[in-house]
Amino acid sequence: MANYIHVPDEAPTVPKIDVTVDETDYRSGALKLVKELRPSWKPSEVKVKFFTDGITNKLLGCYIGSMMEDVVLVRIYGNKTELLVDRENEVKSFRVLHSHRCAPRLYCTFNNGLCYEFLQGTALEPEDIRSQPVFRLIARQLAKYHAIHAHNGWVPQSDLWLKMGKYFALIPKYFKNVEQNARLKTEVPNSRCLREELVWLQQSLSLLGSPVVLCHNDLLCKNIIYNQEAGNVKFIDYEYSGYNYQAYDIGNHFNEFAGLNEVDYSHYPDRVFQLEWLRSYLEAYKELKDQGGEVTDREVEVIYVQVNQFALASNFFWGLWALIQAKFSAIDFDFLGYAVLRFNQYFKMKSEVAGLNLPK
Repeated sequence: MANYIHVPDEAPTVPKIDVTVDETDYRSGALKLVKELRPSWKPSEVKVKFFTDGITNKLLGCYIGSMMEDVVLVRIYGNKTELLVDRENEVKSFRVLHSHRCAPRLYCTFNNGLCYEFLQGTALEPEDIRSQPVFRLIARQLAKYHAIHAHNGWVPQSDLWLKMGKYFALIPKYFKNVEQNARLKTEVPNSRCLREELVWLQQSLSLLGSPVVLCHNDLLCKNIIYNQEAGNVKFIDYEYSGYNYQAYDIGNHFNEFAGLNEVDYSHYPDRVFQLEWLRSYLEAYKELKDQGGEVTDREVEVIYVQVNQFALASNFFWGLWALIQAKFSAIDFDFLGYAVLRFNQYFKMKSEVAGLNLPK
C-alpha cells in the first residue's frame, strides 16, 4: 500500500475502550474514559475545559486541581469525517511519531475518538509563525518528521493523488439549501474544470522530483504548540499524516500563513522569507539524514520551486475537503466559503508559479 506505515515493535500498545461520547452529553462519556485512564481521580473533582479552535472535531481536556499539570485530552470525531480521514492510519502515525519523540502519548482510542497527552505551550497565531525564532524552530521540527526512516529501507509512495481522487468523487453536486446551492453553481468551479485541474496537477507535480517522506500534511497555526520556556515547538493532530511529497508539506504550511478564520493570502510568505526558511529546513534535514555538507544555493532554489508548485496542490486538496465538509459537518463554519477561497487562491497562484522552472 502506498501509505503503509510501520509501527516500531517497541511502541506502546494503545487500548481500545468501548465508549461512545455523545455530543449532547460530553461530560458523562469523558468521565467513563477518565475512569479507565486515571482510576485514582474522583469523578466529582474532574474539570472539563473545551478547546474551540478545531473545525473538524470537538476537543476537550479533563483534569483535576487548578494547574492543569496532567490533562487527558478527549477528541471526538466530527460527523462523517471517516470519509476524509483514515482513522487506522492516524493512530499508526501517532504511534510512530511518539516513538520518535515527535508527538505526545496516545492513551487510548474509543468508538468515536481518541485520548492523548496534553502538551504544555501555546497554540500559535499567523503572526507567530512568521516571527524569529519560531519559524526556524518550525522548519527544523518539520525536518525531523521528514527524516524519519521508512521501515527496512522500504521506498514509500505518496497517496496524495489517490486521496484527491477519492475526495473528488465525494464532492456534492448540489445542496438542499437554496442559497448554498446558488453559491455552489456560481462561485465554485464545475466538476469538469476541477477534474481537468486534478489531472494537470498530477502530471505536472509528479515530475518535480520531490522526495516522498513522512508528512504532517496539516500544519496550520493551531497545530503548532510553542513552549517558550523549553524553546521548542511540537506539532499536534495527525489526522492527515502519512507519506507524501516533502514539498507538499512545506507548501501547505506556507498557505496557512493566511490564517483560517479571517483568511488573507497577502500573508503568503515572499521569496526572501521562504529562502531563509528553506535553508534552515535543509540544514536540519541534511544533518538528520547524514547527507553532510553545506546547503547550496541550488538546493534551496530547487526546493523553492517544488514548494511553490505543490502549494497549488494544497489549495486544491483543501478546496475539495471543504466542499465535502459543507455537505456533512455539523460544526458552525462557512465551509463553502472556505472552498471558494481555496479555489480562488489556487487559480490566482497557478498563473504566478506554474512558470517556475527547476534550476539547470
